[in-house]
Amino acid sequence: MDSVWEYRNLLLAGTAVTVQLALASLAFAVVLGLLGATAKLAANPFSQKIAGAYTTLVRGVPDLVLMMLLFYGGQQIANDLGSLTGWWDYVEINQFVAGVWSIGFVFGAYMTETFRGAILAIPRGQIEAGVACGMNPFLIFRRITWPQMVRHALPSFTNNWLVLIKATALVSIIGLHDLVWNASTAGRSVREPFSFMFAVLIIYLVLTACSDVGLRWLDRRYNVGVDRA
Repeated sequence: MDSVWEYRNLLLAGTAVTVQLALASLAFAVVLGLLGATAKLAANPFSQKIAGAYTTLVRGVPDLVLMMLLFYGGQQIANDLGSLTGWWDYVEINQFVAGVWSIGFVFGAYMTETFRGAILAIPRGQIEAGVACGMNPFLIFRRITWPQMVRHALPSFTNNWLVLIKATALVSIIGLHDLVWNASTAGRSVREPFSFMFAVLIIYLVLTACSDVGLRWLDRRYNVGVDRA
């Protein structure tokens, strides 16, 4: 393990990239999840079909396949479009951006179902009571829908977040210098791949354990009134 300690700065730099990637992907996934849940619950059949097709596509295709398609296929489409229109020259998609788009796109589908189920769990009478009191849609969302949606969504949200953290390891395939990439490179250079992969295992366990503690605290906070009742 002496080699692991010598390369600690490289591992820490990779860990920082992994955390940044996970947080950025989570933000993108939450936005897509809220939009998808809204579309699925809307009265418009067209929006329901679009959101349904989105979740069906993501749940039926492996995450790695989608990542490769978005990274290589998206870059090819952008360059072909630039050549056809003459609006821009060669475009190279950044690995970090591609990772955020692909992971966020995948987990946005899971967040869609999480938020949709959480909103459906809110008694309809509370929304009707808010309308009867003269609340506008934004106030109803802020005072009634959001607090209860968060409470109902947190268990599934926690699971999605923990899986998302582990899914960030896939970006090493497209060349992003994250934790897995750096550890793999260092392990090959000193011919100790097991030691470095074991260090990666420990780091991921620490990240998921800290996340679990924080999300459990958040769950208790949003369930204070319910537990008391």
